[in-house]
Amino acid sequence: MNNEEAQATPTQETSNGSGATEVAAEPTNITTTAAPPAQEGAMADVEGTASPADAGEATTPDADTTPEGAVEVDAEAIQQKADENAAPVSLMEQLLNENEAASSVRRLEYGQAIEGILMYKDRDDLLVDIGTKSEGIVPQRERQSLSADKLEEMRVGDKVLVVVVRPESGVDGEDGPILSIDKARTEVSWRKLQQQFEAGEVFEVDVVGYNKGGLMVEVEGVRGFIPASQVNALSGIGDSEENRQSQMSRLVNTKLLVKIVEVNRDRNRLILSERQAVREQREASKGRLMNELEVGQIREGVVTTLAKFGAFIDLGGVDGLVHVSELSWARIDDPKQILSVGQPVKVYILGIDQEKQKVALSIKRTQPEPWSQVTEKYHVGELVEATISQLSNFGAFARIEEGLEGLIHISELAEGRVDRPGDIVKPGDKVKVRILRIDPENRRLALSLKRAAEGSEGTTEE
Repeated sequence: MNNEEAQATPTQETSNGSGATEVAAEPTNITTTAAPPAQEGAMADVEGTASPADAGEATTPDADTTPEGAVEVDAEAIQQKADENAAPVSLMEQLLNENEAASSVRRLEYGQAIEGILMYKDRDDLLVDIGTKSEGIVPQRERQSLSADKLEEMRVGDKVLVVVVRPESGVDGEDGPILSIDKARTEVSWRKLQQQFEAGEVFEVDVVGYNKGGLMVEVEGVRGFIPASQVNALSGIGDSEENRQSQMSRLVNTKLLVKIVEVNRDRNRLILSERQAVREQREASKGRLMNELEVGQIREGVVTTLAKFGAFIDLGGVDGLVHVSELSWARIDDPKQILSVGQPVKVYILGIDQEKQKVALSIKRTQPEPWSQVTEKYHVGELVEATISQLSNFGAFARIEEGLEGLIHISELAEGRVDRPGDIVKPGDKVKVRILRIDPENRRLALSLKRAAEGSEGTTEE
């Protein structure tokens, strides 16, 4: 039999002596790939023990014509999946599925900060979607920090940061978790303050009050405290409590440059220092400023410290000293007579020591020297008002203006013999004197008290 016949007649029926029908398999060349051993064994069994019923089935082509039996395996898997999908879901399975879905809903904890979506707002409440079964409620009492304008600007769909103050629905008519915008804003502020503390940042704050220990400030909605020892304006004013309180009251409603020295969210504690902030700012700019300064320059500064020997002036990163002799053209015994801490002043640069990082300053040299204009303002024989400044054995000194003092010789104090100047005048007395002589080069003025009543024609220049 050739291959074409084998394809047309895969099997033949033959009769044996007992009348039984045998199925004889003819050699075939249908495929070029040998069948797996398990399939060959199956065919051998069919050949050896076929029954009449089997003979009727043998006319249908066998599954051996499909390599590896892949079609049968896929069909069984598809059928099994279809049967599973078609099977009814039991009540227990439904409950299990619901519990599994519920477990994916966000679980809330008190104090938890969450960013949600505004879903509804009215005069009383805000509803915020925070991923729970029911929307969270922000009652009016939990959004006091929102101004009317800010509330008006909020729109449905906006992102809102809130803090959970009650995780579960309550029995007071509020059906969802209770949220707080006020606490959220405070929480954001504390987080920012912690970051500023760790970074060592320097920033400005508003002074809102004071007490015996220092200044109270407002920082990002959080109340902070600056100890008096860390306030620059309180240094150099002495131990007088009255002076300290007076100076602190003047700092209210001003801004100060500060640095955080302690932040403790749990204890609601925020401590700041102006002194450290200013020192760090000064150190950062000191080198640059020292290179910019030149002798003869006039700069603006702020009085930082007062002492008997002079005043320290902050030039914006560098401190300079104004010696008491350079404070004024007039005689000054104590810098506190004319200056106060925190006072802005103009200073003249007298000298710079780069090695020691010191600067010598003068305040009086920013003003015209009185002796340079004395001949323009005053004339011999002129009658002027003066103040007795000090006494000596040979007379009394009288000041006609700041920086201009003249001598009233003992012989010019009064008519007749005068043994002691103190018998005629005392320091602080206001008197009228006549100018007898003007010597700008030697900075001398000769004055007369006894000739004040005379006419100008009775005076002569010596």
